[in-house]
Amino acid sequence: MEKKELIKQFQVEQDVVSIEPYGSGHINHTYLAEMSEGKKYILQGINTTIFKNTDELMENIIHVTSYLREEISRMGGDPKRETLTVVMTKDGRPYYTDEDGSKWRVYDFIEGAQTFDAVESKEDFYQSAVAFGKFQAQLANFPADTLHETIPNFHNTAKRYQDFEKAVEADVKGRAAQVQEEIAFVRARSKEVSELHDMLAKGELPLRVTHNDTKLNNIMIDSETHQAICVIDLDTVMPGLSAHDFGDAIRFGANTAAEDEPDVSKVSLSLELFEIYVKGFLEGCGGRLTPNEVKALPMGAKMMTLECGMRFLADYLEGDVYFKISREKHNLDRCRTQFALVADMEKKWQQMCELCQ
Repeated sequence: MEKKELIKQFQVEQDVVSIEPYGSGHINHTYLAEMSEGKKYILQGINTTIFKNTDELMENIIHVTSYLREEISRMGGDPKRETLTVVMTKDGRPYYTDEDGSKWRVYDFIEGAQTFDAVESKEDFYQSAVAFGKFQAQLANFPADTLHETIPNFHNTAKRYQDFEKAVEADVKGRAAQVQEEIAFVRARSKEVSELHDMLAKGELPLRVTHNDTKLNNIMIDSETHQAICVIDLDTVMPGLSAHDFGDAIRFGANTAAEDEPDVSKVSLSLELFEIYVKGFLEGCGGRLTPNEVKALPMGAKMMTLECGMRFLADYLEGDVYFKISREKHNLDRCRTQFALVADMEKKWQQMCELCQ
C-alpha cells in the first residue's frame, strides 16, 4: 500500500500532500507526512523483528503517554508538545496492519523542535539529563509492574552474562582463542553483574518506569529556547531501574571517544560530562529517587557499559549476526572500547561516587 493511502487509514486532519523519509533512526521506518493546510504527522513502520508483540508495545505507549498527558497538564505544561500523541486508526486502534502484514502507527508531529545525534555542547547533554530525570519524576507513581517487557531481559546484566558464556562455549566461528584477554576481563567482573538486580529483589531499589534507550537523539530540543521538551522513542519503555537509564546515557555521552574507536588509548570517562549529567538528571528527578538509587548511579554506568561490551563480544564470537558492522573486527573494536571505559570508571570510582552524593 502506498504511504499516502496508509495515512488515510488514520484519524488525520486535512488531505495529505507529501510523505518523505524522516530522521536517522535505525530500528523503525519513519516518514514525515505534510497535509494540505500545514498540519504534519509522523508515520512509522514498526520493526516487528525486534518488537514481536505490537499489541503489548502500543499498549505500553498508550498507557504511558496518557499518564504523562495528565501529569503535564496538572503541572501547567503543554501535553501536545511535551509528550507523544498517538493518532488512532479510523476504527479506533493504535496501529494499522497493511495487506503485507506490516504494522504502522502515526504520531502528531511536534513543531519547533529538533533532535541531535551527537553531543554538540555540554548544554545539550545537560538538557538530555534533565529530560530523562523529569521522565522518571513524572512517572514515579505509575505502576511500573503493569507494563509489558517489549524486549524481555533487555537490561538483565546477569542474563546477558549467561548469554555471553554460551557464546564463548559454542565458539561457532573459532574466534575465542584470539580474544582470551577480553573474555578474562568479563569473567573477572562476573560477581558484579547481578548486583543491581539483587538489590531490586531485596527491595533495596524500587522498580521504575524506564526508557532504556537514553541517547541524546531521543530528546526533542526546542528550537528557540534550546531546552529539552519531550522524550521520544518509547518502544523500549518498560519496568526497570533508574540506574540503567542513567548508566546508558553515561556510557554513550560521557565517553571521550567514539563507541567503535580502534585506539583505546583515546577512551576515558569525562568526569566533567559525568558531573554535568548527574546534576541534570538529579535536578530533573526532583528528589523522587531514593538514597539507594542515587548511590547506585555509578554502578548503573559501569554495568551498562560492561553489558554493552559483553554483547559486542558475544556477537563477534557468534559471527556478527546482531549488530551491523562496516569493517572486519568492528564488534571487537566496540567491545574493547566499552571495556576500556569500564576500566577507566574503576580508576575514577571514588570521584564518581562523590559526585553523585
